[in-house]
Amino acid sequence: MTQSLSSVCHPHANSAPRTFPRATLRTALTVWTQRRELARLSSARLVDLGITPEQAATEAARPFWDFP
Repeated sequence: MTQSLSSVCHPHANSAPRTFPRATLRTALTVWTQRRELARLSSARLVDLGITPEQAATEAARPFWDFP
């Protein structure tokens, strides 16, 4: 029983390539758009939403791939 070097170095070398799900990409784009809009809101709007400007700035600064 022998194994090729490629399967030892890369255990998933023979499996199908992983694809990035479209739903995940769509979610990341939506989060990015929402964070850009959040960064543009006035202080009065943020108060209406119950968010401090500091909280809004922290959320808006998060990378688009960092979503719940």
